[in-house]
Amino acid sequence: MKDDSAPSLPACVEGREASARFDATIRKLLSVSHAEIQRREAEYRKQSLANPNRRGPKPKVKSSASGRARRD
Repeated sequence: MKDDSAPSLPACVEGREASARFDATIRKLLSVSHAEIQRREAEYRKQSLANPNRRGPKPKVKSSASGRARRD
């Protein structure tokens, strides 16, 4: 049997209320400074790289120059 208790999507809003919601959202978004956004992204990147079970490409590990064999 199908369960009808699934959450419903919010109703489509048009007109002045939609415009007011959009303006409020944009003002909140643009009120965050670029430096704050960069700080948050760096913090998130550091946290995600620390996860050993993360999906996707892994960051390359830079080898030291002393470990390479010299050709003379």
